[in-house]
Amino acid sequence: MHIHHIVISVKDFERSKEFYSAFLGKPRATKWDASWKIGKSSFFISPPYSKNAEKFDKNNIGLNHLAFGLKNIRELKRFHSKLVKAKIKNSGIRNNNYSKKTIYLV
Repeated sequence: MHIHHIVISVKDFERSKEFYSAFLGKPRATKWDASWKIGKSSFFISPPYSKNAEKFDKNNIGLNHLAFGLKNIRELKRFHSKLVKAKIKNSGIRNNNYSKKTIYLV
């Protein structure tokens, strides 16, 4: 297992992109996010999708999510079993509608 990617929502997208570019180099950038490859992992920044700061929400400023890369579905099922056994709330294993190919759990 390795960290596949980290996504952070930032208050000032352009300023944050400049900050991280200073030591990570030129990002792959779109109008929705900017990302840098660091070894096997990717680091993304994006503006928040919502402005509700009353409680934690992955669409607000801060950590959006941390993704682990697993070798195969068998390893994913073992990881899911550990979450269930530890009573860690998750959505179960399902298809990623964005990429149309990745299977994931939240």
